[in-house]
Amino acid sequence: MFSNPQKNIAEFGITDGMKVIDLGSGTGFYTIEAAKKVGPGGRVYAVDVQQDLLNKLKNSASLIGLHNIEIVWGNIEKIGGTKLRESIADRVILSNTLFQIAVEDRDNLALEVKRLLKSGGKLMVIDWEAGTPLSPKIVVSKMLAEGIFQKNGFVLEKNFDAGDHHYGIIFKKS
Repeated sequence: MFSNPQKNIAEFGITDGMKVIDLGSGTGFYTIEAAKKVGPGGRVYAVDVQQDLLNKLKNSASLIGLHNIEIVWGNIEKIGGTKLRESIADRVILSNTLFQIAVEDRDNLALEVKRLLKSGGKLMVIDWEAGTPLSPKIVVSKMLAEGIFQKNGFVLEKNFDAGDHHYGIIFKKS
């Protein structure tokens, strides 16, 4: 099975009324699932650097009647680059994005996630396993991903099966 947003979101404990940020949201598979979970009282911020993908996401959400998604054109590789205020989120999703972040920007990404999360908030990282036929040439191993976030003040909460080609990790902001 490929990475399944509905199944993976279920691992993350998103509930009605939460504020969730999808960093590197792309066309919004995770954004849409999270928006269904938080309901009309919650909010999902879809952050991406590619304006065209955000426009597609906005149209898709509108077509299915989801009005709790806020589109944010921002840079997740810079502290403050998302333009969102500090401690705004209960949950942050980082799916199929970490492998695209330059080595020198990974700590900034982790610190931006930390800035965005409320105390006790959680981060879900889903990324490519190495050596699968579909994985990109450059991947960030699960062990490396754990190291990036743990050295920046996150506590590993659990690993989970995120699909045949992906790993899943949930961290808590300490």
